[in-house]
Amino acid sequence: MSTVSYYTAEGLKKLREELDYLKTVMRPKASQDIADARDKGDLSENAEYDAAKEAQGMLEMKIAKLEEIHANARLIDESNLDLSKVLVLSSVKIKNQANGMEMKYTLVAESEADLKTGKISVTSPIGKGLLGKSIGEVAEIKVPNGVLKFEILEISRD
Repeated sequence: MSTVSYYTAEGLKKLREELDYLKTVMRPKASQDIADARDKGDLSENAEYDAAKEAQGMLEMKIAKLEEIHANARLIDESNLDLSKVLVLSSVKIKNQANGMEMKYTLVAESEADLKTGKISVTSPIGKGLLGKSIGEVAEIKVPNGVLKFEILEISRD
């Protein structure tokens, strides 16, 4: 069963670029690798040929998976999102009530999450805990280490 995934315009563009790269660059390379290995003699004892065929199979599985994801991808319409609550694509400034540390995160779809750039998944424990909250509210988020309390300081769309 296919599941619908929501993407920003940037995330959908990256998905398309990766799919195009695999189809136009990597697929012909895999075919060439098989042809080169085939030219080396007896196929029954040719480990290079077997490895090239296996690599091609893995590549085709990856292409098929990305095609399915792309077929079920939906672009998020940012113009209809409520600015008063934390939703997907919200940039949220939060304050950890335990240590007073302030952080800013952007909530994105799971496939676009990247902690280094401050993008966390809406399906992560923190993402789930922040969803639907308004400025001034305190989100109590259960994590493996216990319960974290974050105060919502600011909500914006970048």
